[in-house]
Amino acid sequence: MARFVFITGGVVSSLGKGLASAALGALLQARGFSVRLRKLDPYLNVDPGTMSPFEHGEVFVTDDGAETDLDLGHYERFTGVPARNTDSISSGRVYSNVLEKERRGDYLGKTIQVVPHVTNEIKDFLHIGEDEVDFMLCEIGGTVGDIEGLPFFEAIRQFSHDRPRGECIFMHLTLLPYLAASGELKTKPTQHSVKELQSIGIAPDILVCRSEHPIPDKEREKIALFCNVRKDSVVAAYDLKSIYEAPLAYHKQGLDQAVLDAFNISPAPKPDLQIWNDVYDRIHTTDGEVNIAIVGKYTQLEDAYKSFKEALTHGGMANRVKVNVSWVDAEVFDSEDAAPYLEGFHAILVPGGFGERGTEGKIKAAEYARINKIPYFGICLGMQMAVIEAARNVVGMVNAGSEEFDFEAGKKRFEPVVYHLQEWVQGNAKIMRKADDNKGGTMRLGSYNATLTPGSKVANIYGSLTIEERHRHRYEVDTKYCARLEEVGLCFSGMSPDGKLPEIVEWTDHPWFIGVQFHPELKSKPFAPHPLFADFVRAAVESSRLV
Repeated sequence: MARFVFITGGVVSSLGKGLASAALGALLQARGFSVRLRKLDPYLNVDPGTMSPFEHGEVFVTDDGAETDLDLGHYERFTGVPARNTDSISSGRVYSNVLEKERRGDYLGKTIQVVPHVTNEIKDFLHIGEDEVDFMLCEIGGTVGDIEGLPFFEAIRQFSHDRPRGECIFMHLTLLPYLAASGELKTKPTQHSVKELQSIGIAPDILVCRSEHPIPDKEREKIALFCNVRKDSVVAAYDLKSIYEAPLAYHKQGLDQAVLDAFNISPAPKPDLQIWNDVYDRIHTTDGEVNIAIVGKYTQLEDAYKSFKEALTHGGMANRVKVNVSWVDAEVFDSEDAAPYLEGFHAILVPGGFGERGTEGKIKAAEYARINKIPYFGICLGMQMAVIEAARNVVGMVNAGSEEFDFEAGKKRFEPVVYHLQEWVQGNAKIMRKADDNKGGTMRLGSYNATLTPGSKVANIYGSLTIEERHRHRYEVDTKYCARLEEVGLCFSGMSPDGKLPEIVEWTDHPWFIGVQFHPELKSKPFAPHPLFADFVRAAVESSRLV
């Protein structure tokens, strides 16, 4: 039976609950325990799949096809435990399930209420897989006091009350602001946050206090006294140069020991931190640096491309180089020459996205990389733009484009080299889709196999002819154009097992030009960099030596 750690936040958002949860999971693993991490989000969307990247950041996709919060990416990157669709739930999904049961008559004519029906639905979710691991870490999105989060707080309060004593603890993250005028760290916001938590029946066992300055013993004692926690359960969380320092930093501050003490686990197994010491060494001991441009359309919010940046960092760690990432707005050179914006970079990455905005700039980025022999990595839409560029500028199909853009504009303007994905095989079932289907959860989502061409660059990089990668797309390159594109040197080096869906393209006469329909960034980890990103950064290093 799993022990549960509920992670909540107060004072302000974006304190790093997801990172603290992931780091704690890694530390418990280092002590020999098995873990699973979950996110409970208060928003009313069923999942974040239809949210704007500007508002929510990237959507993380699991092997089984769930569209989830980006914090699940942190969980996977730090623990290596593949997330599942049962590791993420939102208020929208909870209410949807409750109302579906009400329509079926499952409640036998009862009046449906937040307590007990909504809270019971949340508690049922928490029970899933509880016998599989030693620790279940559950992060509650938002901050204490948010009106939409109240059902989740009530549910975890009830859940801890239902369990035997000692099986649940609460970890609360707060902010200790520093007032420069008085030269003081102020504990009052933390006190008020804990008081708010206590008012709904939850008493924190551990406080993680985010601070830009060291926390003196006097302040720790004050926090412990007024928040009713032990002094050694007041854990400092300082700003770090790299998020991958977090496991070692939290261990130094005693977070994992405080958790084990709260569960009365004694003697505590000694941690094996060799993996994280190696990660730390690779971050801080480098043999050079490379400059890589991410040419995207959501560049104003870095979290929109969170996994891309982290995967590039992992690739740098694999090659012991520092990767300097620059965000280049593709829309800026939609109607201009791309060269002034891309000169000086050692490699170019074009990520995914939706809609026509900025795509002409992405096409020009692919053209610039192809002509100038600059390493190019196109992912999802980035692969499709590379194919369209080849069709227009090499094959001579000047009107080549995507059906997505015609559908968005409501009129036909392009010869659709990229078309709406109408059917694919998922397991033993055939999935059918129409262009005007509901948007939520209707893409080709999750993990699918691909077969690679023997002797191709990607086959050599993977060291295998069969791979499994995660997908999130609604449009696909039309195979009827493959022959014409291959005649000019664009090799379709990866296909779905049935040969119907292009998965990977590469230019045979280019040092490193690869486009993939899937999302390899989602599976990269600091201690296990994805092979494509590791080799892409290697190619960037080679490119830097030619500049």
